[in-house]
Amino acid sequence: MDLIERSIASIQPIDAVMLDQANERLANQARPAGSLGLLEPASARLAAIFGTLDVRLDNKVIITCAGDHGVTDEGVSLFPQEVTPQMVFNFVNGGASINVLGRHAGARVIAADLGVNYDFEPDLPIFHKKVGKGTANFARVPAMSRQDAEKSVAAGIEIVNELLAEGPLSMLGTGDMGIGNTTPSSAVIAAFSGIAVEKLTGRGTGIDDAALANKIRVIEQALALHRPDPKDPLDVLAKVGGFEIGGLAGLVIGAAASGIPVVCDGLIATAGALIACELAPAAKSYLFASHRSVEVGHRFMHERLGVEPLLDLQFRLGEGTGAAVAMELLDAATRVLCDIKTFEEVAIVDAQK
Repeated sequence: MDLIERSIASIQPIDAVMLDQANERLANQARPAGSLGLLEPASARLAAIFGTLDVRLDNKVIITCAGDHGVTDEGVSLFPQEVTPQMVFNFVNGGASINVLGRHAGARVIAADLGVNYDFEPDLPIFHKKVGKGTANFARVPAMSRQDAEKSVAAGIEIVNELLAEGPLSMLGTGDMGIGNTTPSSAVIAAFSGIAVEKLTGRGTGIDDAALANKIRVIEQALALHRPDPKDPLDVLAKVGGFEIGGLAGLVIGAAASGIPVVCDGLIATAGALIACELAPAAKSYLFASHRSVEVGHRFMHERLGVEPLLDLQFRLGEGTGAAVAMELLDAATRVLCDIKTFEEVAIVDAQK
């Protein structure tokens, strides 16, 4: 817990003076005010994070946190748990969707084992941060102990610190892999928001109507049984979360503590970001929402966080794929701010004044 508390205490406000300078430059550029939409506030916030109008995102990394879930025993997923380690090997071998989109975005992709029910060889080039071999079935008992919840968040912070020890890091993307993990993610936003579970729960990997009704029932049963405290994010994580969700929360806190912007992916990555920002509201200034997932609960997460996603591409994959695509937009946003000339620089009369 010491690492978590120290990291939260280390988060600094972004540079308000630079934010004003960036917004002033955007307002004076030789084009209609606000005409580049969401790229404008994104570019200004990046400038405020880095303290410069000329931001260069040269060192991007996407961490795909993996974990298994005991709640799959309740029939909430279409795929068996064995797929999780198989996909970790796919990430390592460079053949997954996130590898392809990450390469295109110029980002390194590294998997992290937070709780996969499989023993990976220690020399496998991933972050070895296993808290346990899958969570417990939270339909019957809490997903994990509070101590393990703390360990999972601390593990995410450790990953950021280890990345920084290797060299510079200009942007972090967060993604996930874990069969059944839309169920804990839906439970997390339900616990925080109090919104009816049926309004927050989607089909995940493509379950049918009967399985969806069962998934809703399982989440409702777990919330009634464990009564997670929405004022205590670690209690929510421990009772209905996942090891990789805790790791994802730690990534956000660790990055914010080091002044690094974070791009979160879909439902599961945003569940982690939600826990992070409930623990550390100051981290929100460093958080960018990449896209809005097909999963119905994702919109409610964005609303609670007060963030506007950059894209809506009807993604529902996870892995960090939305974060990879959004990184390309954020690269473009940095050029919007720095390189588009102002009316004064090109000697055009500003008709908006």
